[in-house]
Amino acid sequence: MYRIRDEWGEFLVRLARKAVEEYVRNGRMIKPPEDTPPELWEKMGVFVTLNRHSAPPQMALRGCIGFPLPIYPLVEATIKAAIYAAVDDPRFPPVRESELDDLTVEVSVLTPPEPIEGPPEERPRRIKVGRDGLIIEKGIYSGLLLPQVPIEWGWDEEEFLAQTCWKAGLPPDCWLDEDTKVYRFTAEVFEEEYPRGPVRRKPLV
Repeated sequence: MYRIRDEWGEFLVRLARKAVEEYVRNGRMIKPPEDTPPELWEKMGVFVTLNRHSAPPQMALRGCIGFPLPIYPLVEATIKAAIYAAVDDPRFPPVRESELDDLTVEVSVLTPPEPIEGPPEERPRRIKVGRDGLIIEKGIYSGLLLPQVPIEWGWDEEEFLAQTCWKAGLPPDCWLDEDTKVYRFTAEVFEEEYPRGPVRRKPLV
């Protein structure tokens, strides 16, 4: 059963859009609206992804930042993540006002990560592309990939693990090491169909 109703998902996407536009235009962080559904004050992990609508899918990413752990109320975390995705993603320069009309907003609400137990070589069998996102940690290094990423790139479970290692700045086979920690989580994803357009629940399979 879904935790996040479709109307709540739309609320969060519209909120993330407003947060980005207000910050890029005026340098101001908005506050949670008075009509925020009570359920969205629960602490949950969330990521906000910004994509360039006019770019090919494999080149569309414009920013993605979030909170893997439920440390903030969801409504507040969404505002923070949206702004950080727009101006603090180290892979990209800050979003300019001229780009806003070409950006689509995507919000992923996460379940708490759970460790994948058992021998490392069994890890591919303990995850499922289309259901799970991954976090890999080893020493001071860590990396996260959302559940929609392996679908968009056509990866299988082993490639998903390898790419998450790479995202963490580690060798792609580090998931086979005993001292590498691997966590899985699921997400409910909502996205604009086009800039400021209708919001839909994004299918992951």
